Amino acid sequence: MDIRGKKVSVIGAGKSGVAVAKLLKREGAEVLLSELGRIGEKEVLCLKEMQILFEERGHSENVYDVDFCVISPGIPPSAPVVKTMLARGIPLYSEIEIASRFCKARIVGITGTDGKTTTATLIHCICEEDGRQQGYRSYSVGNIGVPFASMVGEMNVGDVAVVELSSYQLERCFAFRPEVAVITNITPDHLDRYEHDMQRYAEAKFRIFMNQSGNDTLIYNADDSMLSDHFRGAADRFPFRIVPFGMEPVPDGSVDPRMVLLDGETIVVSQAFGEEPVLVTSDFLKSSFRGRHNISNVLAAVAAAKALGIGNEAVRSALMGFRGVEHRQEFVLTINGVDWVNDSKATNINAMRQAIEAVPDTAVLIAGGRDKGNDYASIMELVRNKVTLLIAIGESQAKIASFFEGIVPLKVAASLEDAVFFACQSATPGQAVLFSPGCASFDMFENFEERGLQFKQCVHHLRSW
Repeated sequence: MDIRGKKVSVIGAGKSGVAVAKLLKREGAEVLLSELGRIGEKEVLCLKEMQILFEERGHSENVYDVDFCVISPGIPPSAPVVKTMLARGIPLYSEIEIASRFCKARIVGITGTDGKTTTATLIHCICEEDGRQQGYRSYSVGNIGVPFASMVGEMNVGDVAVVELSSYQLERCFAFRPEVAVITNITPDHLDRYEHDMQRYAEAKFRIFMNQSGNDTLIYNADDSMLSDHFRGAADRFPFRIVPFGMEPVPDGSVDPRMVLLDGETIVVSQAFGEEPVLVTSDFLKSSFRGRHNISNVLAAVAAAKALGIGNEAVRSALMGFRGVEHRQEFVLTINGVDWVNDSKATNINAMRQAIEAVPDTAVLIAGGRDKGNDYASIMELVRNKVTLLIAIGESQAKIASFFEGIVPLKVAASLEDAVFFACQSATPGQAVLFSPGCASFDMFENFEERGLQFKQCVHHLRSW
């Protein structure tokens, strides 16, 4: 992609916006970074040092006097600046799209509603282990927290870029082409952005494979009904290799037999002349990494490793040493026989359900935040059977309390610190206190990371109470 001398505006000065502005500048473009709010002092110093033009507290007419624009994923299609860009025929791209055009490394893309961070981290760990033996580097970038554009300049031919992708990031991808694409699942989430249309949400996810061709691989979760329906009999419809994985038994007469599957407690890869065992679940399931959903994530990671040509030894070594992802069912401490678990990354009902199911016994559940149109009916019986006290926080506390009244004992807390205190008073030895909000964090926190860190700080403070 030759952008020397091109005029480009970047809308949004978050991490990905600043990163792509710097990449574009290094590649010879004339860049204007425009932010509706304020730009941080550290970012301002960096922009000045690189002689990148910027503006804050609003978008001027200058953002439209460009050859193309890069839009940050958090800016919705309904934003006035987006509508004006489209009305004027200005091409709009995502940071992922731009970074991929300068990427020399092999790209593994991972998307899905839930499990994509864990799956991406697993794949990255496997590639790191293999790379130490084979002489290449693996980079974990994208929605996982490190902008793709910030690292692409370091990547060389033969390296691997493991890119976690949200639907928002994929919306403005047009030429993005991963060598290996993984879809973990598709369940209701972010439907406010997609006018409560699940098909529109799914189509945004499906953009991950739209440019794949004969030598590429698509990996999908055959246990997910939307995915299995979409890819049933797909071998004749798509030019790339399709690899289903799953834990559930293969239906009689299925045309999509699982190629990576769970046989009892053993993960196996289906081969033309039989099944190749890779490892057993007891080798990697630990207190900090447990639950059937994580077996599904491992199946996806094994499938990706096989697509990249990675041997079983590196796969086993990486998975046996894996300890989970921060803020995703993260074990924090055991205090007086009670396990404290940080699942701040659970921002939807399906993720909350997975966390409750993974708790070995009963739990005190802390939940709530900014509601995204949650329907709690799907977890009602699970909460009734496994939760002994539900502590509601944040903007959604009234909705949560109203729905679960009479189903489970309830408390409402004004702050996360109060919720931790109430949980400490209620939990008994053998139980867990599970912080799994099921909602976005933006009512009380900057992001789910800040929310999870505060929870962990509160738990550590319990020792001094």
